[in-house]
Amino acid sequence: MSEWAPLQQALISGNEEELCRLVRQALDQGTSAKDILNQALTPAMDVVGERMENEDMFIPEVLMAAKAMSAAVEILKPFLTADELNAAGKVVIGTVKGDLHDIGKNLVAMMMESAGFEVKDLGVDVAPEAFVAAARDNGAQLVCLSALLTTTMPMMQETIAALEAEGLRHKVKVMVGGAPVTQDFAASIHADGYAPDAGSAAKLAKTLVQ
Repeated sequence: MSEWAPLQQALISGNEEELCRLVRQALDQGTSAKDILNQALTPAMDVVGERMENEDMFIPEVLMAAKAMSAAVEILKPFLTADELNAAGKVVIGTVKGDLHDIGKNLVAMMMESAGFEVKDLGVDVAPEAFVAAARDNGAQLVCLSALLTTTMPMMQETIAALEAEGLRHKVKVMVGGAPVTQDFAASIHADGYAPDAGSAAKLAKTLVQ
């Protein structure tokens, strides 16, 4: 049994109180915050993502795990450098203009943060120029576009066109998702990636920004 197993089990089960206790205990015993984050917490969230993909875990359980992860990271933050904390890269995420749905987008943002990304969440009804400005101002490597309505899917293509017009398209990867979005649609608008759920989105994000 791995020395990290109790921490990982507490995280996967969404037991925030127990996880925070174990994190503090590990720090008190001299374990580095970087090791706790990279060896215990991040791999455990990968498991959560995989179980979500396989429908072995559902949204309420995933939210509990993500909330526990956030609480644990707050404890670790004072002991981590900015580079260690956001080692995976910078992400801008939002629901496209005309669309006010945010549950899926919020879950993706939480999973991205849990995977070590620095996430700038622009919210809902986000215009293409707002995505462009945020990508430029935050030095993002990845822009994530969400749409839950078929009528707002064309805004994804418009946002990609806006990134191109601004000369940013070669600097950022674009990922799309949402109930009506498909791999074929993502390919047709020249997005770099598509994910059907938050777990696979976090995993794909890591491969896109390597």
